Amino acid sequence: MSELHDECGVFGIYKNQEPIDIADETYLALYALQHRGQIGAGIAVNQGGKMTYYKDLGMIPEALPEKELQRLGEGEIALGHVKYSSGEMVDHENLAPLVMRYIKGQLALCMNGALTNYQELRDELNRGAAIFQSNGDTEIIAYLIARARINAASIEEAVTQAVKKLKGAYALVMMSPSKLIGVRDPMGIRPLCLGKIGESIVLASESCVFDSLGGIFLRDVAPGEMIVVDEEGIHSYQILTSEKTALCVFEYVYFSRPDSMIDNVSVAAARQRAGELLALQHPVEADIVFGVPDCGIESAIGYSIASGIQYATGLVKNKYIGRAFNNRKKNSEYLMRIKLNALKNSVEGKRVIVIDDSILKGKTSKHIVELLRSAGATQVHMRVASPMFRNPCFLQSDTTPKSDLIAAEKTAEEICRYIGADSLGFLSLESLPQIARECNLGLCDACFSGQYPVDVSHTSREDKYSRKLR
Repeated sequence: MSELHDECGVFGIYKNQEPIDIADETYLALYALQHRGQIGAGIAVNQGGKMTYYKDLGMIPEALPEKELQRLGEGEIALGHVKYSSGEMVDHENLAPLVMRYIKGQLALCMNGALTNYQELRDELNRGAAIFQSNGDTEIIAYLIARARINAASIEEAVTQAVKKLKGAYALVMMSPSKLIGVRDPMGIRPLCLGKIGESIVLASESCVFDSLGGIFLRDVAPGEMIVVDEEGIHSYQILTSEKTALCVFEYVYFSRPDSMIDNVSVAAARQRAGELLALQHPVEADIVFGVPDCGIESAIGYSIASGIQYATGLVKNKYIGRAFNNRKKNSEYLMRIKLNALKNSVEGKRVIVIDDSILKGKTSKHIVELLRSAGATQVHMRVASPMFRNPCFLQSDTTPKSDLIAAEKTAEEICRYIGADSLGFLSLESLPQIARECNLGLCDACFSGQYPVDVSHTSREDKYSRKLR
């Protein structure tokens, strides 16, 4: 159970003469993306160039009450966004979609990702007398587009000019008065995909959205590609290029839902393969194997298949507590007890193997080992379906500073002693690409290897951690 904060989730829909309520479709789509962000949500609806929106803090039912959905009314284009979970206080101004008025009417934007040149761009805009309402990356991008649109012949040209100034990782979904637009960063670090619901065109962070809404997955948006949807259909423009691609491998390890396809790879299959590799790399005699819900389950199944050790349910998660539950001002150990419980009938008197997706600070792993011993497990062997997490990520919505990463300071043996396990094994860094061997792109593994795909030398700790929201 990783302590890593989630990514955001983005969604956009362009209705093609269908009797559907696009605000309601967007609401349902955000439910499918709830795992990517549980601190806030928002929807913007475009009706004839006039945009109405509502966004608030909380899980989707809290953030988007029925009366507000009805107020959004009918429309032709809509955007939706779920905000990641953060341990810090949240300002309403940082929630998305961001809706603004500028020289050509209204523009609405959603983003998943983080800009490594945020401060540089903000300083430049400040010198031009820009007035900011938030401290997020999305507003920076909106300003760049608005400024470019003054002389650009079209919104497509303005977006192209603006994104060429961006450095970092991003998946953008936006709407102008008459168009739905999506852009993926040139390395493909953040995922974005294209689909259909009936005849309506949809952009989303993950393909599970299309399945949930009874639609079809068409394809992933290519790195550096801009998708434009208007009354004439879908238009594709390759507006950015890069010598290499680097999809975040943590999409397979933790971020994405298991029923999603990310760049030609089933997330569930990638996690199961990680478990199979773990069984080969770190075998141990045991009676049962199980995963930490939710992201360790598929890996535990893979471990069971490869090792022949019986798969069981050893931990039960409170399904009514989201990841954002950790934001409540309570003792962290108390919160973990509420969130997870050991199944005594399964583990008592048994040698158990427990599979987790990653270890960051180590506190959750320590708590899990204690839970299992208290429930009567005679041995507890921890296996981790990813390599040692040693480096902060500057390319996601939020991250953990290096000083908080246990693997940055301790060896695997020292971590094992700290969490109290009988043994501990991590997936090897060398074998990590094998879990997503069918992927169309290269992979970013900087959190494990320290090899960042983009220059992060100007992304200071102050830049990254002093802002409440990205």
